[in-house]
Amino acid sequence: MRFDVTILGSSSATPIFNRYPSAQLLNINERYFLIDCGEGTQLQLLRNGFKAQRIEHIFISHLHGDHYLGLVGLLSSMHLNGRKKPVFIYGPPELKEILEIQFKYSQTDIRYPIEYYFTNSDKPEVIFENQDIVVETIILEHRIPTTGFKFTQKRRLRKLMKEKVEEFGLPLPAIHLFKRGFDFTGMDGKVYHYQDFTTDADEPRAYAYCSDTICNWKYMDSIEGVNTLYHESTFMNDMLDRALETYHTTSLQAAEIAVKAKVGQLLLGHFSARYRELEPLLLEAQTLFPNSKLATEGTTFDL
Repeated sequence: MRFDVTILGSSSATPIFNRYPSAQLLNINERYFLIDCGEGTQLQLLRNGFKAQRIEHIFISHLHGDHYLGLVGLLSSMHLNGRKKPVFIYGPPELKEILEIQFKYSQTDIRYPIEYYFTNSDKPEVIFENQDIVVETIILEHRIPTTGFKFTQKRRLRKLMKEKVEEFGLPLPAIHLFKRGFDFTGMDGKVYHYQDFTTDADEPRAYAYCSDTICNWKYMDSIEGVNTLYHESTFMNDMLDRALETYHTTSLQAAEIAVKAKVGQLLLGHFSARYRELEPLLLEAQTLFPNSKLATEGTTFDL
């Protein structure tokens, strides 16, 4: 099952040095999920070969412009390109009013349904679920209400050894039982054990997206043990006072969080425009958490 993320934007409030504001495209089993939608997201989708019309679910962490100002344009382009199927948007309640007033005064009559799910910044909740994944909010602390998002795969059925099944000529009901971890008894009373015809399914993976937040350790339970953690790292640790003042995190703090949460890999992003070169932020994080990586534009990470 495909489970990867492509970084469309890695900058903080100011897009600079060929970096764009926050946006990521998550590919889960060839279904597209957009996480945040800063300015330039449409261009970045095109540049990276993604068709915007395939996006069904859009998750907005909070209402600072670098996380949602590309959304009106994206939704309008979907309309102009003849979209008919619904778009599902998950974000703060005020986002609906912001979008509708834009459409009102531009006289844009969106021809496809937009369905909203309003996030609660006070407690974590399951906000989406299908046959492949569960999406939960992560409660963050920023200057305005903010949530992150955790995408967790559901456990798959056991993997069938087709050649072995064909060798014994077993019927379809046996296959259904084997995949679910049950034995099959033939008409002659012979028992066929599921372990002989299947292998274990892959372990479910989880991706946590922590956008703007101060490092307050309160969300550790929500991200503990995830395979991949994206965490904002706006500043280096020599600017800790500035990070605290603006309710952001440093790259060293992001690494501390990754260590304490026992995650598999750490993706650093939301870089301040003061940094032309990002390598120092990466090296700082790697002093504590070696499997840290820069979440820069155009990079795809297997989760």
